[in-house]
Amino acid sequence: MVPGVYRSDGEKVVMGRNKLSFVEVKADVHYLRIETFSLITTLRTQTQSSATMATSSSPATKSDEEMEEMLDRMLTRLALCDDSKLENLLSKLLPLTISSLSRPSSAVRTKVMEILSHVNKRVKHQQQIGLPLEELWQLYMEDNTALMVRNFCIVYIEMALDRVSKEKKEDIAPTLLVNISKLPPQHQDIILRIVLKVIGECHASQISDEVAAKYRLISGFQDREMFVEFCLQMLLYQPPSASGGSPPGLSVSQSNRVTGKTPLNHEMLLIRKLGLLNVVDIMELPAELVYPLYVAACADRHEPVIKRGEELLKKKTSGVHLEDPKLINRLFLLFNGTVGAEHIAPDLRASPGNPALRVRLMSAFCRSVTAANSFPSTLQCIFGCIYGNGSTSRLKQLGMEFTVWVFKHAKIDQLKLMGPVILSGVLKSLDGYTGSESDSISRETKTFAFQAIGLLAKRLPQLFRDKIDMAVRLFNALKLESPSIRLIVQETTNSLAIAYKDAPLTVLNDLESILLENSQVEQGEVRFCAVRWATTLFDLHHCPSRFICMLGAADSKLDIREMALEGLFLGKDQGRSTSENINHKYPKLTDMLNYIIGQQPQLLESSEIREQRLLFPSQTYVAAIRFLLQCFEVDVKQTIATERTPEFVSSLGSMCLLLEHAMAYEGSVDLHATASKALIKIGSHFPEMLASRYAARVPWIKQLLAHVDLDTRECAARLLGIASCGLSMSAASDLINELISSIKGSGKSRFEIQHGMICALGYVTANCLLRTPTIADSLFQNTLKCLVDIVNSETATLASVAMQGLGHVGLCSPLPKLDHDSSTDDVLTLLHEKLSKILSGDDIKANQRIVLSLGHMCVKESSSTIISEALDLIFSLSRSKVEDVLFAGGEALSFLWGGVPVTTDMILKTDYSSLSTTSNYLMADISSAGPTSGFIGLEGNEEYHVIARDMITKKLFDGLLYSTKKEERCSGTVWLVSLTMYCGRHPSIQKLLPDIQEAFSHLIGEQNELTQELASQGLSIVYELGDASMKKNLVNALVGTLTGSGKRKRAVKLAEDTEVFQEGSIGGNLSGGKLSTYKELCSLANEMGQPDLVYKFMDLANHQASLNSKRGAAFGFSKIAKLSGDALQPYLRQLVPRLVRYQYDPDKNVQDAMAHIWKSLVADSKKTIDEFLDPIIEDLLVQCGSRLWRSRESSCLALADLIQGRKFDQVGKHLKNIWTAAFRAMDDIKETVRNSGERLCRAVTSLTLRLCDISLTEISDARKAMDIVLPLLLTDGIMSKVDDIRKASITVVTKLAKGAGVAIRPHLSELVVCMLESLSSLEDQGLNYVERHAENAGIQTEKLENLRISIAKGSPLWETLNLCIEVVDNQSLEQLIPRLSQLVRSGVGLNTRVGVASFISLLVQKVGDSIKPFTSVLLRLLFVVVKEERSAASKRAFANACAFLIKYAAPPQVHNLIEQTAALHTGDRNSQIACAFLLKSYASTSSDILTGYYATVVPVIFLSRFEDDKNVSRLYEELWEENMTSERLTLQLYAGEIVSLITEGIASSSWASKRKAAKAIVKLCEVLEESVSSYQQVLLTSLMNEIPGRIWEGKEDILEALSSLCTSCHTAISVADPATENAILSVVTSACNKKVKKFRDAAFRCLDKVLKAFKNPDFFGVVFPLLFEMCNVVFNSISKQVSSLNDTDKAEALEKDDASVPHDKIVDCITSCVLLARLSDLIKWQKDLVHVYSNSLAPAIPWIVKVSVFTSIKEVCSRINEGLRDSSQEVDVSALVIELFYSVSPKVIDCISIVKIGQVHIAASECLEEVTKLYRDFTQVGGGGGGGVQVPFKSELLHQWEIEKNEQAKSLMKNCIDIMDTLQHKSL
Repeated sequence: MVPGVYRSDGEKVVMGRNKLSFVEVKADVHYLRIETFSLITTLRTQTQSSATMATSSSPATKSDEEMEEMLDRMLTRLALCDDSKLENLLSKLLPLTISSLSRPSSAVRTKVMEILSHVNKRVKHQQQIGLPLEELWQLYMEDNTALMVRNFCIVYIEMALDRVSKEKKEDIAPTLLVNISKLPPQHQDIILRIVLKVIGECHASQISDEVAAKYRLISGFQDREMFVEFCLQMLLYQPPSASGGSPPGLSVSQSNRVTGKTPLNHEMLLIRKLGLLNVVDIMELPAELVYPLYVAACADRHEPVIKRGEELLKKKTSGVHLEDPKLINRLFLLFNGTVGAEHIAPDLRASPGNPALRVRLMSAFCRSVTAANSFPSTLQCIFGCIYGNGSTSRLKQLGMEFTVWVFKHAKIDQLKLMGPVILSGVLKSLDGYTGSESDSISRETKTFAFQAIGLLAKRLPQLFRDKIDMAVRLFNALKLESPSIRLIVQETTNSLAIAYKDAPLTVLNDLESILLENSQVEQGEVRFCAVRWATTLFDLHHCPSRFICMLGAADSKLDIREMALEGLFLGKDQGRSTSENINHKYPKLTDMLNYIIGQQPQLLESSEIREQRLLFPSQTYVAAIRFLLQCFEVDVKQTIATERTPEFVSSLGSMCLLLEHAMAYEGSVDLHATASKALIKIGSHFPEMLASRYAARVPWIKQLLAHVDLDTRECAARLLGIASCGLSMSAASDLINELISSIKGSGKSRFEIQHGMICALGYVTANCLLRTPTIADSLFQNTLKCLVDIVNSETATLASVAMQGLGHVGLCSPLPKLDHDSSTDDVLTLLHEKLSKILSGDDIKANQRIVLSLGHMCVKESSSTIISEALDLIFSLSRSKVEDVLFAGGEALSFLWGGVPVTTDMILKTDYSSLSTTSNYLMADISSAGPTSGFIGLEGNEEYHVIARDMITKKLFDGLLYSTKKEERCSGTVWLVSLTMYCGRHPSIQKLLPDIQEAFSHLIGEQNELTQELASQGLSIVYELGDASMKKNLVNALVGTLTGSGKRKRAVKLAEDTEVFQEGSIGGNLSGGKLSTYKELCSLANEMGQPDLVYKFMDLANHQASLNSKRGAAFGFSKIAKLSGDALQPYLRQLVPRLVRYQYDPDKNVQDAMAHIWKSLVADSKKTIDEFLDPIIEDLLVQCGSRLWRSRESSCLALADLIQGRKFDQVGKHLKNIWTAAFRAMDDIKETVRNSGERLCRAVTSLTLRLCDISLTEISDARKAMDIVLPLLLTDGIMSKVDDIRKASITVVTKLAKGAGVAIRPHLSELVVCMLESLSSLEDQGLNYVERHAENAGIQTEKLENLRISIAKGSPLWETLNLCIEVVDNQSLEQLIPRLSQLVRSGVGLNTRVGVASFISLLVQKVGDSIKPFTSVLLRLLFVVVKEERSAASKRAFANACAFLIKYAAPPQVHNLIEQTAALHTGDRNSQIACAFLLKSYASTSSDILTGYYATVVPVIFLSRFEDDKNVSRLYEELWEENMTSERLTLQLYAGEIVSLITEGIASSSWASKRKAAKAIVKLCEVLEESVSSYQQVLLTSLMNEIPGRIWEGKEDILEALSSLCTSCHTAISVADPATENAILSVVTSACNKKVKKFRDAAFRCLDKVLKAFKNPDFFGVVFPLLFEMCNVVFNSISKQVSSLNDTDKAEALEKDDASVPHDKIVDCITSCVLLARLSDLIKWQKDLVHVYSNSLAPAIPWIVKVSVFTSIKEVCSRINEGLRDSSQEVDVSALVIELFYSVSPKVIDCISIVKIGQVHIAASECLEEVTKLYRDFTQVGGGGGGGVQVPFKSELLHQWEIEKNEQAKSLMKNCIDIMDTLQHKSL
């Protein structure tokens, strides 16, 4: 077919050779695949106007005419070009043609269009024809390329991309994106589509690293942004629906931009989207740029895209900055679209994203504050979710959630704009729901709506406060909404309360009624909100809100009750003092009472018989009474109380009426107790008013005396006593008589009635005794007798109540003597026995009352006997363990001492209970211990008080305080503190202050916590009471106690039962019993035979006491420090170090105590520690070595905290000691100390790393720190025997090496050597054990070594070594090399040996030429080590080091080293392995150097491949394969050197060398074949000389080598000297006669190969007779073995058989002789030959021999056939043929019948077929004569054929039978 140019109408124009004529060719735009109509327009415009065309792309030197002519020639060439060569032509022609469009000539352009038209038609349907893609892109990207040229380039680039391979597409796609932002917009879209198409085709599954790197090179931000934007549009694109329009998230224009003119189906979209996700992933773009992309992918309709998008979203954008305004704007654009924007053209308006995408976007908006402030996008987004078209319930929910977010985070100015609008939308949305929603999403939507209202109420309260509409709505919602939503509505309602805080008065009034109404509804949430609003919205003085709280106090729900009580200030703070109450603005009592009564006027109604109905629950009454009492106390303190206004008096009356009303029967016990106490509280301030009021209501009070509640009865009794003051004396006396009568007549009454009557009798009598005139003496006597009788006759409880009454009487008057059995005795004398009995009992309350009454009874007593008896009873409690009883005893002793700060009226007419409760059980300040308005015991009877004081002082100081019993010391402490606190201002106490101080100082060391705390409290009281001198002495003593330098304490004598240790604190004795008292300790010491052990116990006890003293001193010190001010400043240097340490004491109590002192003593903690840092650290370091574990532990913990953040100048001098202390603590015997040591180690590690890091610390300081720490870590740390210390040290050293940088250089040699030694010393010893037993366990030693090395190289030690290499310089190298050399010589352990070798290798690579001065020393050392090393891994590592070093060694040294290396192959196994490793390392590391020494090393490698040791030979085999590209060429090149080395090996005295050389000859001959002929003489001589003589193990290899040499070089041997053949034959046949079986077998194999190689007919006559004789020997041996029947002969036969001639190999040699023999020789020896065959087929012969015989017979038949065909040979073969057919054939058939092996049957059948064919051929040429042919064995053959199972053998037999049939028929 003749090529041509096509016209536009399709007609073909044939071209001539020189001239071409055309019909005018027009530019067929249809075939040019121009992308858009606008591009065509641009083309036409450019064609018409040439003014703007550039001409740089065409040859500038040519004119238009020349260019036109050149283009014409190009067209001609194009037309003549065959399709197969068109691609190469277009690669040059197309770029040049297109570039010609830049010329202004229309003729040129027309010619160009003709060419392009032709090209389009030629290549359109032939995709296999490629276009020059790279050249076109290069032309397109040139700066001065004309626009028209670019237009055509882009078209052909797109065509070219479709025709290149996948690899080419992958390669060029990233290039197209570079600078894409600078291209014309139309071209940008085309290129982006091209790239996305390539990405889809090539990268949908994976991206190669090379391509990924190219995408990462796209560095222009605009380029990246444009690409990502297009990818986003691709992800958003979905195939258009039937209704048309743009896909969600895109405009029509964007949709067209993505697709171009080619519609995208689902499969194409899927692969492109997956591909672009993969590409964007590997480009490592900022998260803010790709976040919209991944979100869009998560909302795709393709499941693989969604899965990939979610994966990338989690992986790549977890840290995305959602506050980026640009990102948020992009997301809002995706969400809202631009459909409603009027200023945007319709085609450019983007539709909102699909619902799935919008859901994803909402989750981002709800995490962005910027999104909350992006008005108006925020507003548009919210309304789009709630009311937008196509909005789902999920979107509505998210819209409400976003509303909550906006209300929470929007700026206030933005919120003011959006808030009202959004609120209206939210309310409208809520109105659209029913009261109860079952849909979970709807419920959540409503939930967010209510949350939004709550947040808006907090931030824009002005939107709500002017109307109550929202409050009404929310309270109604609380009632109507489902329980699941009600909680959120409740929170919203509570938030709304704040909005009404400053509402107008009218609104607040409306709210009052709403709250009051809702506080009593059924729903608990509504009641809760009503109470919350009442407490939040209104102040404390607002009466209606407090009334709501009172109602809430009785609510069934605990949270409402607690909140209501909190609103009344009756919750947790109800115990606050009156002064604190004043700070709160309570309502006036009158106002509060009036409001309550106004709500319920019946509250003022009450009856004598208490039958009125309660109007509220009891809890409401209780709350109201308590709140009213607080209002009362505030009013009393204010001026209104002093004025006694009628209004206030009236309110008190109303208050009493309310309290009386509360005492109704149906009230709770708590209510009655509260109301009765309230009456007493009022009476304590207005006793006259209360007395006058209740004097007339005595019967009502008497009812209360029988109340079931103890407190109510006692208050009623006290109230009756107050009321008695309002009665006349006679009426009062009658009341007393009535009470006495009631008591005496109430023997069988309830306990409550008796108790109430007895209490009342005491209070009424005492109050009457205070009046003037008082009661009659007789009545007084009757009263006392009644009470004494009760004490003596009743139970402990009633007796104690009676004693309490006696005490109250004793406060008012001395107790007279009573008549008793015709005598008069003191009251206590009469009661002493009974009281002693009760006090020894367990009734704590009774004991308390009795002890307190004893004190009260003796206040005005003048009888020393009574005082003495009272003290005896109190002191009898000195061993009591009940704290309340002890406190009561202290209070009683204080009353006996005198000067107690209370009055009789306080005790009788107020709610006073005891001094202990007033003083918080002695722990309050002395100033607040009690009121000071009056004192008891100072008005008279001073002399008797003196007596009591002396007795008390003597008992305390001489007995209890220094007792051997801890209980007595405890009671003494309690009582002494009580006296000091309650009577401290008394002169007698002032005089005793020094003794009291000494006692307390002694007692602060007690183990008992109560004793210790009270002793400390006592010290603080003494300090406050004492003068300046005492204060100074006390401070000195306490400082001494804390610092351990205090004076010795007063010695206490030990008794047998003295408790030295707390029980269980030091374990038990040998029998398991307790071990705590002095006697038990002595017994244990005696039992153990170590009496001196007692002293150690006592030393331990003294230490415990010392510790307790410090703790006790701390309690008092904290208070004294507040009082002493500057007095402690001189002691700070001593105190601060100790206080710092004690704050870390293991005992939590000590910590707390010391922390109290620290806070009291130190104003600025940081400043103080900085000031005393050195003394603190020094003290802590000393204590780290203390013999006391608690000191060691606390010191470590304190140091760990103290050193954090310190600079070098602060801790530098202590750094070494701190490390030492940490190591010592980590090895402590006690676990807690070890734990604290680990903590200290972590802290000092952090400090050290920071100090040694040159990026954080000055380099000079870093060097100093390194000088201090590193040597310590290397010696004491890493070399420690403690695992934890070693691990910590290694970690620190590793991190130091990372951060220290060049600062580590001075220590480099020590560090490297330590790390290398530690590689082995720190290895798990279990691995050594495993390696020693590896063989027994079946584990390969080399694999185990490699495992150990890999573990070591993965350790921090190796990481440190790598870091050390990075900082090596010349100076440090000089120090390092000698240390490394020493380690090479003496280092032990596999890991150390391998490590030092590897380190040297890495070091050489790092320092390069700097290692040259050390190469000589290192190479000599390393070579010896490689040779001597036993471990393969170590040997290999040192060999690698040698290989790296020879790069920098001098040539003579390299030559010497390689010669020595090559010489190693002749050594022992270890040397041979060393040689292999060295050569392998040289080859892999320094191959350029080794190449020059191939003549030396190649022969060594080749010869060593044949070592007997398989492991050694394998090494050399690998070495040969890795480095010799062509085995034949290599052997040819170095054959001379190899032969020389082989001859040396054969001549060697070593059998192994001989064997190795022989095997090498075999391989050499095998590869080189005839090429080895030039060296045959040398090799043959060596071999021939070696074969004779002694047979050694492996000598058979010499024969193998000889046979191989003869096989390869037989021609050269024959030519060189014909006699050599005979000599070789003679040597080999001689070897065949040797007795050694293995050698003889090899000799026969060699003979076989020699015969076959030389093929000398003369050999037959020499060899066959020998072989025949050998066969006869075999036959004779077998016949004897068969004929022998006894076991002995059989055994001998077997033994002989072991050394017998190899029959099968003899037959093989015979076969080889047959092959080379002349036919005449065969005829000559035919008899012997047939004899051999026949006997060899005997039944006793092994089947393997028979197979060889079959082969030999076939060869004989073949030779005879040749003779028959060769008429020139006149030899008579008839006898041999007939003999074979008639004699041998039956034998063959017998073999088939006897041997049942298929292989034998086949071989025998083949042999039989050959013999039969030979006989047939022989008869055909007339050799058989004319007679008939009879086959006597045919029947047997037929039988065998019939039973034969092997198909091949059966077929062969059938052939034989057919031939025999033919012979027989022929004869017939």
